Amino acid sequence: MAAHAKNHDYHLVNPSPWPAVGALSAFIMAIGGIMWMRDVTPWVFFIGLVGVLYTMYAWWTDVVKEANGGDHTPVVQMHHRYGMMLFIASEVMFFVAWFWGYFDGFFRVDDVEQFARVAATGGHWPPTGVEVFDPWHLPLFNTLLLLTSGTTVTWAHHALLEGDREGLKWGLVLTIVLGALFTCVQIIEYAQAGFSFSGNIYGATFFMATGFHGFHVVVGTIFLTVNLILAMRGGVTEKHHLGFEFAAWYWHFVDVVWLFLFASIYIWGSAGAVIAH
Repeated sequence: MAAHAKNHDYHLVNPSPWPAVGALSAFIMAIGGIMWMRDVTPWVFFIGLVGVLYTMYAWWTDVVKEANGGDHTPVVQMHHRYGMMLFIASEVMFFVAWFWGYFDGFFRVDDVEQFARVAATGGHWPPTGVEVFDPWHLPLFNTLLLLTSGTTVTWAHHALLEGDREGLKWGLVLTIVLGALFTCVQIIEYAQAGFSFSGNIYGATFFMATGFHGFHVVVGTIFLTVNLILAMRGGVTEKHHLGFEFAAWYWHFVDVVWLFLFASIYIWGSAGAVIAH
C-alpha cells in the first residue's frame, strides 16, 4: 500500500473509455452528416450525435466524481484554469477567422484587381441586392439580452462567494432564461433574413459568424444549466466551484464576441448599406 500512496498534488487520470467512444461517435456523426448532405438517410448522423451527447454526459459525470473525491487539488485546479484560458484563446482566434473574412469583403469590395469580386458585389458592401437587418430592432434587443445575462451570471458568482444559495440559483436561472431568449430571437431573425447563406460573400460570412456565435450561446446555456443542477444538489460550493467559474468565463466571452459582431456586422454593415443607396 505504501508503494502506491499518493505523495504529490497531481491527478493521474484513471483509464477511461470515453475518449475512444467520443472519437468513434464523432466519426459516425461526421460520416452521417456527409450522407445527410448528399440526401441519404439522416439517421446515421443522429446515431453519432446520441453517442457524442452520451459521452459528454458520462465523461463530465466522471469529472464531477473526481472533483468531489478530492482529486482536484489546488495545483490541478490551477492547471485547469490555464487549460480554460487556452481554450477561450483558441475560440477567440476561431472568431477572428470569420471577422477576417467579413472585413476582407468589406474593405476590398471595390478592388479593381479582383474583377470577379467587383462583378459579384457591384463594387460596394453589402453586395447589390442584399437587404441587411435593421441593427436597432432585433439585433439591439438581443444585445440587451446578452448584456443583462452578463450581469445576472456575475450576480450568481458573487452570491456564491458570499454563501447566498438563493442568489446563486436565481442568478443562474435568469441567465439561462436570457440565453434561451437570445436563441429564440436569433431564430426569428434568421427566418426574416432577406438573403441566404449561398450566393454572396455577405450572406456566407454573416451566417458563419452569427451562426457559430449562436451555437456558442446554446453551449453556454447548457453549461450553465448543468451548473444550476449541480448547485441545487449542493455540488457547487464557495470552495469548490471551478466548473461554474469556467461557465461564467465562457459566458462573458460570448458576450464580448457578440458586442464585436453587433458593432461591425450589424451597425457598420448597415451604415455601408445606407451609404451605398
